[in-house]
Amino acid sequence: MTSESLEAQLTEGLLTKHPEFWFSDGSLILRAHSVLFRVHISQLSRKSAFFRDLFSLAQPECTAGSNAQYLEGCPVLDMYDFPEDVANLVKVIYDGPNFGSHDRRDFVTLSSILRLSSKYLIEETTREKALAHIRTAWPSTLKGWDLREDLARLHEAETGQPRGSRYPHPIAVINLAREIDADELLPAAFYELSRYSFAQIFEPAPGDPLEPPTPPEPSLSYTLSPADLQRLTLGKEAAQHAVTALIQDMEYASSEHTSHRRSRSSGQHAVATGILGTPQGGGGAAGISREVARSPRRAVCVTPAACRADLGELVELATQHYLFDRERGCADPLYVAEELGQLKSAEFADCVACAHALEAWAARERERLWRAIPEWFRLRR
Repeated sequence: MTSESLEAQLTEGLLTKHPEFWFSDGSLILRAHSVLFRVHISQLSRKSAFFRDLFSLAQPECTAGSNAQYLEGCPVLDMYDFPEDVANLVKVIYDGPNFGSHDRRDFVTLSSILRLSSKYLIEETTREKALAHIRTAWPSTLKGWDLREDLARLHEAETGQPRGSRYPHPIAVINLAREIDADELLPAAFYELSRYSFAQIFEPAPGDPLEPPTPPEPSLSYTLSPADLQRLTLGKEAAQHAVTALIQDMEYASSEHTSHRRSRSSGQHAVATGILGTPQGGGGAAGISREVARSPRRAVCVTPAACRADLGELVELATQHYLFDRERGCADPLYVAEELGQLKSAEFADCVACAHALEAWAARERERLWRAIPEWFRLRR
């Protein structure tokens, strides 16, 4: 293609200059589909090993071979990427990493940077900063997940929109993680996706959190691979079984568990360390109060019969709410465990020791559940 034909396409509107990244003193033009970027070879070479090697091996006018193209005196280099991705890449090269608030627009920018930083060998610190930022929304720790959920609840309260709309589409996150080999993002993304019904996942209604954007982002995929679809199905089933197991464990604790047997030394009902022991990790938005975290390893319950009856009623209520009232049960075991731990409030309970024991049990269960998520979705290697 000759320079005259490039000029003609510009005149006819078939090619457009990018409104932000067209520098009049630029030394190279990047063409991504129909969008042109006039940039500086020196800037690209400073940040990208790919461009540095490209321009050190040959002069810019030679990089396109014998059919070199020019426009306004600058060589033109074809980029086989979406214009939006190239714009985000050029921006990070010129301005450095500058990320947003983990919303969907921010994710589009992040995905562009993470994909193209690998492709064009952008300096490693850029990729590391982008990964660190995205891990905040798709964390590998329960504490990080609970902070993420707090922000989602705040978003719902402030905007009236569903919590899920606070973050990008989890299928897009899964596909990005696969593409850039960021497996640490997968457990949180699969778990988030599994909390929705299959109808919401595959036939989202207008306005639903899982409805793909309109117009679609050309560089993002909202379809799971067959292998990941199988992982989702197996993991979703495992999460639902975990909810049932949680309630069954609570029922066991309310009846024959050693916590409701008399202490030989005191003759009083004691809450054993098997339930009350110091929690291994954070307990989320509800958490465990500092008082519980510092409580002794054995606390005294003075009303064992009443507590057994009380817990039995709570088990029935939990069974009714999480397994029967909801059409297909609750698919969020971390949330269920958190709520179960709050069923007996230490502030209002007749037996503070048992209330604290229930909170501590729930906190440990949440840590156990979090560690089990990669196994549910067959993400172990």
